Amino acid sequence: MLELRALTAGYDRRTPVLRDVALTVADGEAVGLLGPSGCGKSTLARVAALLHRPDAGEVRLAGTPVPGFRHRAPRALRTTVGVVFQQPRQAVDPRLTLRDLIAEPLRATGRAAEVADRLAELAPTVGLGGDLLSRGPHEVSDGQLQRACVARALVLRPRLLICDEMTAMLDASTTAALVGVVEDYRAATGAALLAVGHDRVLLDRWCDRVTHLPSGPTARA
Repeated sequence: MLELRALTAGYDRRTPVLRDVALTVADGEAVGLLGPSGCGKSTLARVAALLHRPDAGEVRLAGTPVPGFRHRAPRALRTTVGVVFQQPRQAVDPRLTLRDLIAEPLRATGRAAEVADRLAELAPTVGLGGDLLSRGPHEVSDGQLQRACVARALVLRPRLLICDEMTAMLDASTTAALVGVVEDYRAATGAALLAVGHDRVLLDRWCDRVTHLPSGPTARA
């Protein structure tokens, strides 16, 4: 599903965070990416999610080379990937209600007619009941906001989920609930997973295999 070939990436070409990285995630596979802070895990996740252009190398999704990143990536490729970040408050528009936050990808891709049905399906799945959908990010807890971010990542029915430290700011019960949501979705759809984190115990339990990204500008996974 995902293949990174000879990937070099960072935010300054003179000092890349990642150099010559290789990583594969097969269809339906769950791969954990483990590493210390600053090793480039989040940079790799952003490249894999088509949100950051690498300096060199190739990204393939479902066997297709990705020709562009961010809004220059073809919609058919962009919508195959759902991503959840560590910091939900940095990943959302604070002006939107949780309802609009979850619906945003549908509206952006011309599928507004699906909003009501998908919200009715996803809200109880991620544990957002009552009036929570009508609230803004400043009116809910970090855990509730991350539940909405997980629903947003699932709303287009992606074939690959990328969870970048998704549970780092959550308590144990919310962590277990959201990992369960992701795994139920994968069981129902056969989606692949790249789970990035620093918690070896969680990744070992969650993923089919765990690969280590060492500190420094050279790594293969």
